[in-house]
Amino acid sequence: MVKEKRSLEEAQAESEVENKNQKQQKKIIAEKEEDLEPKTKKNSKTSDKSIINLQDDYKHLNISVQPLDIFCWGTGSMCELGLGPLAKNKEVKRPRLNAFLSSDKAKIISIAVGGMHTLALDQDNNVWSWGCNDVGALGRDTSSANENLKDMDADSSDDEDGDLNESESTPMKIPRECFPELDCGEGIKIVQLIATDNLSCALLSNGEVYSWGTFRCNEGILGFYKDEIQIQRKPWKLPTFSTNNYKIVQMASGKDHVLFLDESGIVYSWGNGQQNQLGRKVMEEFRLKTLDPRPFGLKNIKYIGSGENHSFALKQDGSLVSWGLNQFGQCGTSEKIEDGALVTIPEVVKLPKDFKIKVVSGGEHHTLFLGENGDLYVAGRLDMFEIGISKDNLPEYTYQDEHKKPRSVPLPTRLENVPKFRNVCAGSHHSLAIATNGIAYSWGFGETYAVGLGPSGDDIETPTRIKNTATLDHNIIMVGAGGQFSVSGGVKLSDEEADKRADDMND
Repeated sequence: MVKEKRSLEEAQAESEVENKNQKQQKKIIAEKEEDLEPKTKKNSKTSDKSIINLQDDYKHLNISVQPLDIFCWGTGSMCELGLGPLAKNKEVKRPRLNAFLSSDKAKIISIAVGGMHTLALDQDNNVWSWGCNDVGALGRDTSSANENLKDMDADSSDDEDGDLNESESTPMKIPRECFPELDCGEGIKIVQLIATDNLSCALLSNGEVYSWGTFRCNEGILGFYKDEIQIQRKPWKLPTFSTNNYKIVQMASGKDHVLFLDESGIVYSWGNGQQNQLGRKVMEEFRLKTLDPRPFGLKNIKYIGSGENHSFALKQDGSLVSWGLNQFGQCGTSEKIEDGALVTIPEVVKLPKDFKIKVVSGGEHHTLFLGENGDLYVAGRLDMFEIGISKDNLPEYTYQDEHKKPRSVPLPTRLENVPKFRNVCAGSHHSLAIATNGIAYSWGFGETYAVGLGPSGDDIETPTRIKNTATLDHNIIMVGAGGQFSVSGGVKLSDEEADKRADDMND
Protein backbone atom coordinates (compact mmCIF):
# COMPACT_ATOMS: atom_id res chain seq x y z
CA MET A 1 0.00 0.00 0.00
CA VAL A 2 2.92 2.34 0.70
CA LYS A 3 3.94 4.38 -2.30
CA GLU A 4 7.69 4.25 -2.87
CA LYS A 5 10.17 6.93 -3.97
CA ARG A 6 10.95 6.95 -7.67
CA SER A 7 14.13 5.12 -8.63
CA LEU A 8 17.24 7.12 -9.56
CA GLU A 9 16.97 5.86 -13.13
CA GLU A 10 13.36 6.98 -13.44
CA ALA A 11 14.19 10.37 -11.93
CA GLN A 12 17.00 10.82 -14.45
CA ALA A 13 14.68 9.83 -17.30
CA GLU A 14 12.10 12.33 -16.10
CA SER A 15 14.76 15.03 -15.94
CA GLU A 16 15.80 14.32 -19.53
CA VAL A 17 12.20 14.50 -20.70
CA GLU A 18 11.70 17.73 -18.80
CA ASN A 19 14.82 19.36 -20.25
CA LYS A 20 13.82 18.29 -23.74
CA ASN A 21 10.54 20.13 -23.41
CA GLN A 22 11.75 23.36 -21.80
CA LYS A 23 11.95 25.30 -25.04
CA GLN A 24 8.53 24.10 -26.17
CA GLN A 25 7.11 24.95 -22.75
CA LYS A 26 8.40 28.52 -22.92
CA LYS A 27 6.88 28.84 -26.37
CA ILE A 28 3.39 27.74 -25.29
CA ILE A 29 3.52 30.02 -22.24
CA ALA A 30 4.30 32.97 -24.48
CA GLU A 31 1.59 31.98 -26.97
CA LYS A 32 -0.93 31.49 -24.19
CA GLU A 33 -0.31 34.92 -22.69
CA GLU A 34 -0.61 36.57 -26.08
CA ASP A 35 -3.69 34.66 -27.25
CA LEU A 36 -5.68 34.86 -24.02
CA GLU A 37 -5.17 38.48 -23.03
CA PRO A 38 -8.51 39.63 -24.48
CA LYS A 39 -10.33 36.79 -22.68
CA THR A 40 -9.27 37.40 -19.08
CA LYS A 41 -12.61 38.91 -18.17
CA LYS A 42 -15.02 36.10 -17.34
CA ASN A 43 -18.63 36.07 -18.48
CA SER A 44 -20.33 35.81 -15.08
CA LYS A 45 -23.22 38.23 -15.13
CA THR A 46 -25.71 37.12 -12.53
CA SER A 47 -28.54 38.02 -14.91
CA ASP A 48 -27.40 35.32 -17.35
CA LYS A 49 -30.15 32.66 -17.24
CA SER A 50 -27.62 29.96 -18.16
CA ILE A 51 -25.85 30.35 -14.81
CA ILE A 52 -26.94 27.72 -12.29
CA ASN A 53 -23.81 27.63 -10.07
CA LEU A 54 -21.86 30.26 -8.14
CA GLN A 55 -18.51 29.90 -6.42
CA ASP A 56 -20.15 30.86 -3.13
CA ASP A 57 -22.22 27.65 -3.34
CA TYR A 58 -19.08 25.64 -2.51
CA LYS A 59 -17.32 28.01 -0.12
CA HIS A 60 -18.60 26.22 3.00
CA LEU A 61 -16.97 22.99 1.78
CA ASN A 62 -13.56 24.51 1.09
CA ILE A 63 -12.90 27.53 3.31
CA SER A 64 -12.98 27.86 7.10
CA VAL A 65 -14.24 31.14 8.56
CA GLN A 66 -11.65 30.83 11.34
CA PRO A 67 -7.91 30.01 11.21
CA LEU A 68 -7.22 26.34 11.87
CA ASP A 69 -4.73 24.37 13.91
CA ILE A 70 -3.40 21.71 11.52
CA PHE A 71 -2.87 18.13 12.69
CA CYS A 72 -0.97 15.44 10.76
CA TRP A 73 -0.53 11.68 11.28
CA GLY A 74 0.32 8.46 9.47
CA THR A 75 3.45 7.42 7.59
CA GLY A 76 5.57 10.19 6.10
CA SER A 77 8.51 8.51 4.39
CA MET A 78 7.93 10.84 1.43
CA CYS A 79 7.73 13.96 3.65
CA GLU A 80 3.92 13.80 3.65
CA LEU A 81 3.45 14.81 7.29
CA GLY A 82 5.17 18.18 7.01
CA LEU A 83 6.58 17.95 10.53
CA GLY A 84 10.16 18.74 9.55
CA PRO A 85 13.16 16.70 8.43
CA LEU A 86 13.94 14.64 11.54
CA ALA A 87 13.67 10.90 10.97
CA LYS A 88 11.51 10.49 14.08
CA ASN A 89 8.72 12.38 12.27
CA LYS A 90 8.27 9.68 9.64
CA GLU A 91 5.71 7.73 11.66
CA VAL A 92 3.08 9.49 13.75
CA LYS A 93 0.43 7.19 15.15
CA ARG A 94 -2.05 9.75 16.45
CA PRO A 95 -2.92 13.30 15.33
CA ARG A 96 -0.08 15.69 16.13
CA LEU A 97 -0.26 19.47 16.00
CA ASN A 98 1.98 20.71 13.20
CA ALA A 99 4.06 23.37 14.95
CA PHE A 100 4.65 25.16 11.65
CA LEU A 101 0.90 25.49 11.06
CA SER A 102 -0.73 26.50 14.32
CA SER A 103 -3.69 28.85 13.99
CA ASP A 104 -1.89 31.81 15.56
CA LYS A 105 1.11 31.51 13.22
CA ALA A 106 0.13 30.31 9.75
CA LYS A 107 -3.61 31.15 9.94
CA ILE A 108 -4.57 28.30 7.58
CA ILE A 109 -8.18 28.32 6.35
CA SER A 110 -8.16 25.45 3.84
CA ILE A 111 -6.34 22.19 3.10
CA ALA A 112 -6.12 19.86 0.09
CA VAL A 113 -4.55 16.42 0.50
CA GLY A 114 -3.14 14.43 -2.40
CA GLY A 115 -1.62 10.97 -2.54
CA MET A 116 1.82 12.11 -1.35
CA HIS A 117 1.59 15.86 -0.75
CA THR A 118 -0.59 18.52 0.86
CA LEU A 119 -1.55 22.10 0.05
CA ALA A 120 -2.85 24.70 2.49
CA LEU A 121 -4.28 28.20 2.05
CA ASP A 122 -3.84 30.95 4.62
CA GLN A 123 -5.92 34.05 5.34
CA ASP A 124 -3.62 36.20 3.20
CA ASN A 125 -4.06 34.04 0.10
CA ASN A 126 -0.67 32.37 0.36
CA VAL A 127 -0.44 28.73 -0.74
CA TRP A 128 1.68 26.44 1.42
CA SER A 129 2.91 23.00 0.31
CA TRP A 130 4.78 19.99 1.67
CA GLY A 131 5.39 16.36 0.72
CA CYS A 132 6.83 14.60 -2.30
CA ASN A 133 8.15 16.95 -4.98
CA ASP A 134 9.64 14.47 -7.47
CA VAL A 135 7.51 15.83 -10.32
CA GLY A 136 6.82 19.37 -9.14
CA ALA A 137 3.60 18.86 -7.15
CA LEU A 138 4.76 21.35 -4.48
CA GLY A 139 5.04 24.23 -6.95
CA ARG A 140 8.36 25.44 -5.54
CA ASP A 141 12.06 24.55 -5.80
CA THR A 142 13.26 22.03 -3.22
CA SER A 143 16.40 20.84 -5.02
CA SER A 144 18.92 22.69 -2.84
CA ALA A 145 17.61 21.41 0.50
CA ASN A 146 19.66 19.32 2.89
CA GLU A 147 18.84 15.61 2.96
CA ASN A 148 20.90 13.76 5.57
CA LEU A 149 21.56 10.08 5.07
CA LYS A 150 21.99 7.62 7.93
CA ASP A 151 25.50 7.11 9.28
CA MET A 152 26.58 3.54 8.53
CA ASP A 153 28.06 3.29 12.05
CA ALA A 154 24.97 4.64 13.79
CA ASP A 155 22.94 2.59 16.24
CA SER A 156 20.84 0.05 14.34
CA SER A 157 17.83 1.06 16.42
CA ASP A 158 17.82 4.46 14.74
CA ASP A 159 15.60 5.11 11.75
CA GLU A 160 16.98 3.20 8.79
CA ASP A 161 16.62 5.95 6.23
CA GLY A 162 18.06 8.99 7.97
CA ASP A 163 16.49 12.41 7.88
CA LEU A 164 14.17 13.82 5.21
CA ASN A 165 14.56 16.55 2.63
CA GLU A 166 14.16 19.73 4.67
CA SER A 167 12.33 21.75 2.01
CA GLU A 168 9.87 18.98 1.22
CA SER A 169 9.18 17.95 4.81
CA THR A 170 8.67 21.53 6.06
CA PRO A 171 5.53 23.49 5.06
CA MET A 172 6.61 26.49 3.00
CA LYS A 173 4.86 29.12 0.90
CA ILE A 174 4.83 28.97 -2.88
CA PRO A 175 6.31 32.29 -4.10
CA ARG A 176 3.56 34.90 -4.21
CA GLU A 177 4.60 36.12 -7.65
CA CYS A 178 3.43 32.79 -9.09
CA PHE A 179 -0.14 34.12 -8.73
CA PRO A 180 0.09 37.73 -10.01
CA GLU A 181 -3.69 38.27 -9.98
CA LEU A 182 -3.70 38.14 -6.17
CA ASP A 183 -1.90 41.48 -5.97
CA CYS A 184 -3.49 43.29 -8.89
CA GLY A 185 -5.74 45.38 -6.64
CA GLU A 186 -9.00 43.80 -7.84
CA GLY A 187 -9.68 41.72 -4.71
CA ILE A 188 -9.07 38.38 -6.43
CA LYS A 189 -8.68 35.45 -4.01
CA ILE A 190 -7.99 31.74 -4.11
CA VAL A 191 -11.27 29.93 -3.43
CA GLN A 192 -10.25 26.25 -3.70
CA LEU A 193 -7.18 24.01 -3.76
CA ILE A 194 -7.03 20.39 -4.92
CA ALA A 195 -4.26 17.79 -5.08
CA THR A 196 -3.92 14.53 -7.02
CA ASP A 197 -1.05 12.07 -6.58
CA ASN A 198 1.32 14.21 -8.65
CA LEU A 199 -0.43 17.48 -9.47
CA SER A 200 -1.97 20.52 -7.78
CA CYS A 201 -4.54 23.15 -8.77
CA ALA A 202 -5.66 26.50 -7.38
CA LEU A 203 -8.99 28.07 -8.38
CA LEU A 204 -9.23 31.86 -8.28
CA SER A 205 -12.33 33.93 -7.62
CA ASN A 206 -12.19 35.27 -11.18
CA GLY A 207 -12.66 31.70 -12.44
CA GLU A 208 -9.09 31.15 -13.60
CA VAL A 209 -7.14 28.00 -12.71
CA TYR A 210 -3.44 27.63 -11.94
CA SER A 211 -1.87 24.18 -11.95
CA TRP A 212 1.52 22.50 -11.51
CA GLY A 213 2.99 18.98 -11.44
CA THR A 214 2.16 16.23 -13.92
CA PHE A 215 -0.17 13.29 -14.61
CA ARG A 216 0.90 9.66 -14.57
CA CYS A 217 -0.55 6.65 -16.34
CA ASN A 218 0.10 2.90 -16.22
CA GLU A 219 3.29 3.31 -18.23
CA GLY A 220 4.81 6.18 -16.23
CA ILE A 221 4.60 9.92 -16.81
CA LEU A 222 1.73 10.88 -19.13
CA GLY A 223 2.39 14.62 -19.19
CA PHE A 224 0.93 17.91 -18.01
CA TYR A 225 -0.51 19.91 -20.92
CA LYS A 226 -1.15 18.49 -24.39
CA ASP A 227 2.08 17.22 -25.94
CA GLU A 228 3.87 20.45 -25.10
CA ILE A 229 4.59 20.32 -21.34
CA GLN A 230 5.63 17.12 -19.57
CA ILE A 231 6.31 18.40 -16.06
CA GLN A 232 5.31 21.86 -14.79
CA ARG A 233 7.26 22.74 -11.65
CA LYS A 234 5.77 26.18 -10.94
CA PRO A 235 2.13 27.35 -10.97
CA TRP A 236 0.97 27.91 -14.55
CA LYS A 237 -2.31 29.49 -15.60
CA LEU A 238 -4.38 27.13 -17.72
CA PRO A 239 -5.65 28.54 -21.01
CA THR A 240 -9.37 29.32 -20.84
CA PHE A 241 -11.33 26.15 -21.56
CA SER A 242 -14.88 26.75 -20.32
CA THR A 243 -17.69 27.01 -22.85
CA ASN A 244 -18.68 30.62 -23.54
CA ASN A 245 -15.96 31.74 -21.12
CA TYR A 246 -17.98 30.96 -17.97
CA LYS A 247 -16.25 30.90 -14.59
CA ILE A 248 -15.02 27.65 -13.12
CA VAL A 249 -16.78 27.26 -9.76
CA GLN A 250 -15.57 23.90 -8.39
CA MET A 251 -12.82 21.32 -8.89
CA ALA A 252 -12.49 17.65 -7.91
CA SER A 253 -9.35 15.51 -7.97
CA GLY A 254 -8.66 11.83 -8.48
CA LYS A 255 -5.38 9.95 -8.47
CA ASP A 256 -4.32 11.24 -11.87
CA HIS A 257 -7.29 13.15 -13.23
CA VAL A 258 -9.14 16.38 -12.47
CA LEU A 259 -12.75 17.47 -12.98
CA PHE A 260 -13.93 21.09 -13.34
CA LEU A 261 -17.46 22.49 -13.07
CA ASP A 262 -18.48 25.84 -14.55
CA GLU A 263 -21.26 28.31 -13.79
CA SER A 264 -23.52 26.89 -16.47
CA GLY A 265 -23.32 23.33 -15.13
CA ILE A 266 -20.90 21.88 -17.70
CA VAL A 267 -18.23 19.43 -16.49
CA TYR A 268 -14.71 19.25 -17.95
CA SER A 269 -12.14 16.49 -17.42
CA TRP A 270 -8.36 16.47 -17.67
CA GLY A 271 -5.59 13.92 -17.14
CA ASN A 272 -5.30 10.15 -17.39
CA GLY A 273 -8.31 8.37 -18.87
CA GLN A 274 -7.16 4.75 -18.94
CA GLN A 275 -9.92 3.68 -16.53
CA ASN A 276 -12.56 5.81 -18.24
CA GLN A 277 -12.48 8.28 -15.34
CA LEU A 278 -12.63 11.19 -17.81
CA GLY A 279 -16.08 10.19 -19.00
CA ARG A 280 -15.03 9.65 -22.60
CA LYS A 281 -13.35 6.77 -24.40
CA VAL A 282 -9.68 7.40 -25.08
CA MET A 283 -7.86 5.37 -27.72
CA GLU A 284 -4.30 4.51 -26.68
CA GLU A 285 -2.75 6.31 -29.65
CA PHE A 286 -4.65 9.47 -28.72
CA ARG A 287 -4.07 9.48 -24.96
CA LEU A 288 -2.24 12.83 -25.07
CA LYS A 289 -5.51 14.32 -26.32
CA THR A 290 -6.73 14.11 -22.72
CA LEU A 291 -4.09 16.58 -21.51
CA ASP A 292 -6.23 19.67 -21.77
CA PRO A 293 -9.57 20.14 -20.00
CA ARG A 294 -12.51 19.26 -22.26
CA PRO A 295 -16.26 18.81 -21.85
CA PHE A 296 -17.67 15.33 -22.44
CA GLY A 297 -21.42 15.88 -22.58
CA LEU A 298 -22.49 16.35 -18.95
CA LYS A 299 -24.74 19.39 -18.49
CA ASN A 300 -26.93 20.88 -15.74
CA ILE A 301 -24.54 19.65 -13.04
CA LYS A 302 -24.56 21.15 -9.53
CA TYR A 303 -21.63 19.37 -7.85
CA ILE A 304 -18.70 17.10 -8.75
CA GLY A 305 -16.71 14.54 -6.75
CA SER A 306 -14.09 11.91 -7.41
CA GLY A 307 -12.41 8.71 -6.33
CA GLU A 308 -8.92 7.71 -7.41
CA ASN A 309 -10.06 6.30 -10.77
CA HIS A 310 -13.80 6.98 -10.79
CA SER A 311 -15.88 10.15 -10.89
CA PHE A 312 -19.23 11.61 -9.83
CA ALA A 313 -21.58 14.44 -10.81
CA LEU A 314 -24.77 15.63 -9.13
CA LYS A 315 -27.46 16.64 -11.60
CA GLN A 316 -29.83 19.56 -11.16
CA ASP A 317 -32.68 17.09 -10.63
CA GLY A 318 -30.89 15.64 -7.58
CA SER A 319 -29.69 12.38 -9.15
CA LEU A 320 -26.04 11.39 -8.84
CA VAL A 321 -24.19 9.81 -11.79
CA SER A 322 -20.88 7.97 -11.82
CA TRP A 323 -18.33 6.61 -14.29
CA GLY A 324 -14.86 5.04 -14.32
CA LEU A 325 -13.25 2.01 -12.66
CA ASN A 326 -15.81 -0.19 -10.90
CA GLN A 327 -14.29 -3.61 -10.19
CA PHE A 328 -15.36 -3.45 -6.52
CA GLY A 329 -18.62 -1.63 -7.11
CA GLN A 330 -17.18 1.71 -6.02
CA CYS A 331 -19.32 3.55 -8.57
CA GLY A 332 -22.46 2.29 -6.83
CA THR A 333 -24.37 1.76 -10.06
CA SER A 334 -24.99 -2.01 -10.15
CA GLU A 335 -24.86 -5.22 -8.10
CA LYS A 336 -22.78 -6.82 -10.85
CA ILE A 337 -19.07 -7.21 -10.04
CA GLU A 338 -16.40 -8.00 -12.63
CA ASP A 339 -12.60 -7.83 -12.46
CA GLY A 340 -11.45 -4.64 -14.16
CA ALA A 341 -15.03 -3.51 -14.81
CA LEU A 342 -15.58 0.01 -16.14
CA VAL A 343 -18.62 2.26 -16.19
CA THR A 344 -18.04 3.72 -19.63
CA ILE A 345 -20.75 6.38 -19.68
CA PRO A 346 -22.22 8.22 -16.67
CA GLU A 347 -24.82 6.02 -14.95
CA VAL A 348 -27.17 6.81 -12.06
CA VAL A 349 -25.90 5.82 -8.62
CA LYS A 350 -28.46 3.70 -6.79
CA LEU A 351 -29.15 5.92 -3.80
CA PRO A 352 -32.57 6.46 -2.16
CA LYS A 353 -34.61 8.96 -4.19
CA ASP A 354 -35.07 11.30 -1.25
CA PHE A 355 -31.35 11.28 -0.35
CA LYS A 356 -29.78 14.69 -0.95
CA ILE A 357 -26.04 14.61 -1.59
CA LYS A 358 -23.74 16.96 0.32
CA VAL A 359 -20.28 15.40 -0.28
CA VAL A 360 -18.96 12.50 -2.37
CA SER A 361 -15.41 11.26 -1.77
CA GLY A 362 -13.76 8.11 -3.12
CA GLY A 363 -10.58 6.14 -2.50
CA GLU A 364 -9.00 3.56 -4.76
CA HIS A 365 -11.84 1.06 -4.48
CA HIS A 366 -14.49 2.63 -2.23
CA THR A 367 -16.77 5.65 -2.01
CA LEU A 368 -18.42 7.70 0.74
CA PHE A 369 -21.76 9.41 0.04
CA LEU A 370 -22.66 12.00 2.68
CA GLY A 371 -26.19 13.36 2.77
CA GLU A 372 -27.34 16.81 3.79
CA ASN A 373 -29.14 15.13 6.70
CA GLY A 374 -25.86 13.72 8.06
CA ASP A 375 -26.48 10.11 6.96
CA LEU A 376 -23.52 8.33 5.38
CA TYR A 377 -23.85 5.74 2.62
CA VAL A 378 -20.87 3.69 1.44
CA ALA A 379 -20.01 1.35 -1.43
CA GLY A 380 -17.01 -0.65 -2.58
CA ARG A 381 -14.26 -2.84 -1.25
CA LEU A 382 -14.36 -4.69 2.09
CA ASP A 383 -10.89 -6.26 2.32
CA MET A 384 -9.39 -3.57 4.57
CA PHE A 385 -12.70 -2.35 6.03
CA GLU A 386 -12.57 0.70 3.75
CA ILE A 387 -16.34 1.22 3.85
CA GLY A 388 -16.84 0.80 7.60
CA ILE A 389 -19.49 -1.94 7.59
CA SER A 390 -18.93 -4.72 10.13
CA LYS A 391 -18.74 -8.23 8.72
CA ASP A 392 -21.68 -9.33 10.85
CA ASN A 393 -23.90 -6.64 9.36
CA LEU A 394 -23.35 -7.04 5.62
CA PRO A 395 -26.30 -6.57 3.23
CA GLU A 396 -27.65 -9.44 1.17
CA TYR A 397 -26.18 -8.02 -2.04
CA THR A 398 -22.60 -8.26 -0.70
CA TYR A 399 -20.30 -9.76 -3.35
CA GLN A 400 -18.44 -12.91 -2.35
CA ASP A 401 -15.52 -14.51 -4.21
CA GLU A 402 -15.24 -18.17 -5.19
CA HIS A 403 -14.17 -19.01 -1.64
CA LYS A 404 -17.31 -17.38 -0.22
CA LYS A 405 -15.26 -14.56 1.26
CA PRO A 406 -17.10 -11.22 1.32
CA ARG A 407 -15.14 -8.79 -0.90
CA SER A 408 -17.31 -5.78 -1.60
CA VAL A 409 -20.65 -4.04 -1.19
CA PRO A 410 -21.51 -2.82 -4.71
CA LEU A 411 -24.53 -0.68 -3.86
CA PRO A 412 -24.64 2.38 -1.58
CA THR A 413 -25.49 1.17 1.93
CA ARG A 414 -26.26 3.33 4.95
CA LEU A 415 -23.93 3.04 7.93
CA GLU A 416 -25.83 2.22 11.10
CA ASN A 417 -25.07 3.01 14.74
CA VAL A 418 -22.88 5.97 13.85
CA PRO A 419 -23.32 9.68 14.62
CA LYS A 420 -24.57 12.20 12.11
CA PHE A 421 -21.67 13.51 10.04
CA ARG A 422 -21.02 16.91 8.48
CA ASN A 423 -17.99 16.09 6.32
CA VAL A 424 -16.11 13.04 5.02
CA CYS A 425 -12.97 12.20 3.07
CA ALA A 426 -11.70 8.93 1.60
CA GLY A 427 -8.02 8.03 1.41
CA SER A 428 -6.68 5.25 -0.77
CA HIS A 429 -7.77 2.54 1.69
CA HIS A 430 -9.00 4.39 4.77
CA SER A 431 -11.77 6.85 5.55
CA LEU A 432 -12.33 9.90 7.75
CA ALA A 433 -15.51 11.62 8.89
CA ILE A 434 -16.39 14.58 11.10
CA ALA A 435 -19.44 14.27 13.34
CA THR A 436 -21.75 17.24 13.76
CA ASN A 437 -20.16 17.90 17.19
CA GLY A 438 -16.72 18.39 15.60
CA ILE A 439 -15.22 15.02 16.59
CA ALA A 440 -13.32 13.05 13.92
CA TYR A 441 -13.82 9.35 13.22
CA SER A 442 -11.76 6.92 11.12
CA TRP A 443 -11.81 3.38 9.78
CA GLY A 444 -10.06 1.18 7.23
CA PHE A 445 -6.44 0.18 6.56
CA GLY A 446 -4.38 0.66 9.73
CA GLU A 447 -0.85 -0.49 8.95
CA THR A 448 0.37 3.00 7.98
CA TYR A 449 -1.35 4.62 11.01
CA ALA A 450 -3.39 6.87 8.73
CA VAL A 451 -6.45 6.08 10.88
CA GLY A 452 -4.75 7.89 13.77
CA LEU A 453 -5.83 5.44 16.47
CA GLY A 454 -2.51 4.51 18.00
CA PRO A 455 0.30 1.98 17.69
CA SER A 456 -1.56 -1.27 17.04
CA GLY A 457 -1.58 -0.90 13.26
CA ASP A 458 -4.74 -2.99 13.02
CA ASP A 459 -7.36 -2.37 10.35
CA ILE A 460 -10.41 -0.61 11.81
CA GLU A 461 -13.70 -2.28 10.93
CA THR A 462 -16.23 0.47 11.73
CA PRO A 463 -16.11 4.26 12.30
CA THR A 464 -14.14 4.82 15.50
CA ARG A 465 -13.62 8.05 17.38
CA ILE A 466 -10.14 9.60 17.12
CA LYS A 467 -9.52 10.55 20.73
CA ASN A 468 -6.17 11.96 21.80
CA THR A 469 -4.84 14.87 23.82
CA ALA A 470 -3.89 17.03 20.82
CA THR A 471 -7.40 17.17 19.35
CA LEU A 472 -9.55 16.49 22.42
CA ASP A 473 -10.67 20.11 22.83
CA HIS A 474 -10.86 21.02 19.13
CA ASN A 475 -13.80 21.45 16.83
CA ILE A 476 -12.53 19.64 13.72
CA ILE A 477 -13.60 21.56 10.61
CA MET A 478 -11.73 19.80 7.78
CA VAL A 479 -10.17 16.41 7.10
CA GLY A 480 -8.00 15.17 4.25
CA ALA A 481 -6.82 11.63 3.51
CA GLY A 482 -3.83 10.65 1.37
CA GLY A 483 -2.25 7.37 0.40
CA GLN A 484 -0.72 6.61 3.80
CA PHE A 485 -1.37 9.68 5.92
CA SER A 486 -4.10 12.06 7.07
CA VAL A 487 -4.51 15.76 7.86
CA SER A 488 -7.16 17.64 9.81
CA GLY A 489 -7.83 21.24 10.72
CA GLY A 490 -9.65 22.38 13.81
CA VAL A 491 -10.56 25.34 16.00
CA LYS A 492 -9.84 25.30 19.73
CA LEU A 493 -13.01 25.13 21.81
CA SER A 494 -13.60 27.47 24.72
CA ASP A 495 -13.41 25.88 28.16
CA GLU A 496 -17.20 26.02 28.41
CA GLU A 497 -17.67 24.41 24.98
CA ALA A 498 -15.09 21.73 25.75
CA ASP A 499 -16.73 20.86 29.07
CA LYS A 500 -20.17 20.62 27.47
CA ARG A 501 -18.95 18.30 24.71
CA ALA A 502 -17.06 16.19 27.23
CA ASP A 503 -20.27 15.78 29.23
CA ASP A 504 -22.23 14.87 26.09
CA MET A 505 -19.61 12.23 25.18
CA ASN A 506 -19.32 10.94 28.76
CA ASP A 507 -15.58 11.68 28.72
